[in-house]
Amino acid sequence: MSVPDKQGQTLYHHKKGWQRNIQKIVRFSRDEAQDLQKKAKKACLSEAGLIRLLLRGYEPREKPDERFYDVMRELSSIGNNINQLAVKANTLGFVDAPQLKKEAERWHKFQADIERTYLRPDKSEMKWQ
Repeated sequence: MSVPDKQGQTLYHHKKGWQRNIQKIVRFSRDEAQDLQKKAKKACLSEAGLIRLLLRGYEPREKPDERFYDVMRELSSIGNNINQLAVKANTLGFVDAPQLKKEAERWHKFQADIERTYLRPDKSEMKWQ
């Protein structure tokens, strides 16, 4: 169950151990505040989300430009077409359907690998964690 506070922030979440009911007040210089704001925006995160991610030992990635998403949509479309061809070939029985299905799965795995490489945060190598 989620319970919003006065500012609409979630204090309690349905996941066990997910309680954000402790508020920390941190002071920044103007430059530090601007840096935090810019870096959060580049990663498409809130400032609090960026800080939490860093505290858990992850380094966020910048959001890729629109070309990346265009390529990912095209990859997805091609993969779906391959899958549809595999289903039809298997139904009609005139193409090596298992091989075509294997290639479709390989294509989807490639797409997932690209997303993981360019979108998901990396575990940090910082020693103090």
